[in-house]
Amino acid sequence: MFPGFETQTIDLSDTSVRCRVGGDGPPVLLLHGFPQTHACWHQVAPELAKTHTVVVPDLRGYGESSPAREDSVAAYSKRALAQDQLELMDRLGHDRFVVVGHDRGGRVGYRLALDHPERVEKLVVLDIIPTADMWAAAADQPEDELRDWHWNVLARPEPEPEELLTGDYLYPEGSPSLSPHEIALAPDALADYLAALDKPSVRHAMCQDYRAGATIDRELDEKDLADGRTIECPVLVLWGNAGGLPRWGNPLEIWSRWSPTVEGEGLGCGHFIPEESPKTLVDRLNSFL
Repeated sequence: MFPGFETQTIDLSDTSVRCRVGGDGPPVLLLHGFPQTHACWHQVAPELAKTHTVVVPDLRGYGESSPAREDSVAAYSKRALAQDQLELMDRLGHDRFVVVGHDRGGRVGYRLALDHPERVEKLVVLDIIPTADMWAAAADQPEDELRDWHWNVLARPEPEPEELLTGDYLYPEGSPSLSPHEIALAPDALADYLAALDKPSVRHAMCQDYRAGATIDRELDEKDLADGRTIECPVLVLWGNAGGLPRWGNPLEIWSRWSPTVEGEGLGCGHFIPEESPKTLVDRLNSFL
């Protein structure tokens, strides 16, 4: 899936990370979301590698990256996951770099940009609004719709959500698609996702990620808003017009509270932009980078 890329496992302070590295040029870090692995970038990374050094890791506890050495909700906060990425890029010799994050990876990305502005050259977030804004928007949704909302379900105490997270739950009836538009996933990518879901440690890490989102991550965002902190680097926000994000509010308007330089647009696809609309994404990234 990643021609010309080298696969590495790199030991960090609190985990070990599987990553692929390829290309030559200014460094770009690609961060995946739930319930996937770095494999979601397989149509994007090789194109970016024509002009950039591209680093594509599995987040802490996801895929073949190790879980936190000391398990806790705090160990899966986006602040902790962002620290992993700083260490990883240090090990690879990159002082400043661009971050592109989809879904949960986007949350790691903007936390990285807020906490370490000296390290992030530019930030791209795909199909998210900040965590605090999601919870604020949720307060306006009908209660019966939120009962099965995956943010609530996966943040429940263990072991209920861990037992729920199976391939059948995420890929009902063997569907090879995560998109309501039936965009077929590449067999090798799907195999990587399903192999990860077979591991109890991965399912637990995913739930810890969402538990952090309901507590620590939300609190950090709310404090940043109260303190008037913003993201210093240029920010590009892209979302899928056919996905669920627009129901939570106008993404560009929401992100303008966090970035004085934000730009962006909706794309003609659903939530899984790197796999549903890779060519459009690559074109937009090349223009921004």
